[in-house]
Amino acid sequence: MRILLIATAFNSLTQRVHTELRERGHQVAVQLALGDEQMREAVARVDPELIVCPMLTRAVPADIWSTRTVLIVHPGPKGDRGPSSLDWAITESARHWGVTVLQAVEEMDAGDIWACVEFPVPDRGKSELYRGEVADAAVEAVLLAVQRYEGGLFTPEPLDYARPDVRGELRPLLRQETRRIDWQQDDTATVLRKLRAADSQPGVLDELYGREFFLHGGHPEDELRGPEPGAVLATRDGAICRATVDGAVWIPQLRPRRTPGGPVTFKLPAATVLADELHRVREVPVTPEQAARRDTWSELRYHEDGEVGFLEFAYAGGAMGTEQCRRLLAAYRAAADRPTSVLVLGAPRDFYSNGIHLNVIEGSAFPALESWENINAMDDLVEAILTTDDKLTVAALAGNAAAGGLMLALAADEVWCRESAVLNPHYRLMGLYGSEYWTYTLPARVGAEQAERLTTEALPVGAAHARRIGLVDRTAGGDAAEFRRWTAREAARLAGSPELTGRLVDKKRRRAEDEEAEPLAAYRAEELRRMHGNFYRAGEPYHALRRDFVRKACPAATPEHLTGLLGRP
Repeated sequence: MRILLIATAFNSLTQRVHTELRERGHQVAVQLALGDEQMREAVARVDPELIVCPMLTRAVPADIWSTRTVLIVHPGPKGDRGPSSLDWAITESARHWGVTVLQAVEEMDAGDIWACVEFPVPDRGKSELYRGEVADAAVEAVLLAVQRYEGGLFTPEPLDYARPDVRGELRPLLRQETRRIDWQQDDTATVLRKLRAADSQPGVLDELYGREFFLHGGHPEDELRGPEPGAVLATRDGAICRATVDGAVWIPQLRPRRTPGGPVTFKLPAATVLADELHRVREVPVTPEQAARRDTWSELRYHEDGEVGFLEFAYAGGAMGTEQCRRLLAAYRAAADRPTSVLVLGAPRDFYSNGIHLNVIEGSAFPALESWENINAMDDLVEAILTTDDKLTVAALAGNAAAGGLMLALAADEVWCRESAVLNPHYRLMGLYGSEYWTYTLPARVGAEQAERLTTEALPVGAAHARRIGLVDRTAGGDAAEFRRWTAREAARLAGSPELTGRLVDKKRRRAEDEEAEPLAAYRAEELRRMHGNFYRAGEPYHALRRDFVRKACPAATPEHLTGLLGRP
């Protein structure tokens, strides 16, 4: 079928729906919901047989939904309505939730129901839940709805609150008055719920050192305690720890409240934002090994199971700043020195990596210099993985990866990917040539012609297609926990394989042959030469594109590479 996706943003869920529909042979185009006229023009241009809205914050014009079938993806169970569905689910400690695909009508979220898929709600932040359990359920519901529509025999179910399976309700926008933390009364569990219900947007408005900030992200702390609830007790790798009435929580990021008429503000590491106020606050480090045994916040964790080492890293939004890359490099070198034969890299769930940290770069005094230092720190990390010759490395992608973060994964000997992951192997949309040794690793995996296509077309790639073209080696289904268990089993099998010694010998030989043909240093030098121009040459688009991305400037039009119909990849 010809399907048009209309979405507020080409975000992770929209990309996932895009790749899944294309994988099933549908022709798919995308239109960002920038205005009514743009939506009408897209409908006239594409003439879709079906319109699907994976993520939408404004209404589709009546002249579209009254003449075409328009399916809306709502992140709530049957009967749930309103703009803060997931926020309320987390706030009220819902143990089960759902995603409903319903037909667009005059009244928001009140149309006939085409599909609904329910899921258990883990204790996670809203953004992680959205990219995980919600996205999985949404794709299942969309595919079911599309199948039912294509079959032509299904009659969608009218919304009827008298039905026993319609348990949702109309809920208002969750405002800051309800989100606000009472540090003198709220226990740790309550504070965490409020933080997690707003971790990506809008954050929780609060006051620190006489200034107003939005707090983003919330993680428990098992040891630190303080006499005054709300007080900042410690810092760690850019995060701050604040006391509660019965414990403490870690808050990784802050966003200053925008002043009337002032510039748009954006999220940054909390300790960076409060640098002038934290002189007397101690830094309390934790090693990756310690973090793996504790219930505390850390971006890095390391543990071993027999001959397999697991180095887990998890960064907000998947972004890796200069210092984060350097800390991960130190942790990687320590893990590589351990007497294991297989080393698995990646978070237990959510993002693998999205590459350099655009927010930190935007917030720095010298963005070009910070960009340069960040990309060199990424390159140092990738080089360390590429030159590890005494063990096999595995990149385990439980979630999405993009740009330099995906190239970081390609440095490993094997890339294993959860079937739900979406990969973006390109830098073009940020006006960058790219580094992380991609000119060495990507063509070696997919061939020069495919590498050129992937980096210039700038389209998301689903896991199944990535496996077919060799971008990844293996894929596995299930949720994040099932993928983690599968990864552990397969890594143990790899470590115990009688072919392991031979593979290590072959690995050393291939690396030596490649080095003789063209040294790694040559790939790096040429990539960085091009990147230096992106960062420092007058007229380059990178700085403006980064600024618009970080400050969420509305695009003037849907990117051209998304507007045309795209069939099977």
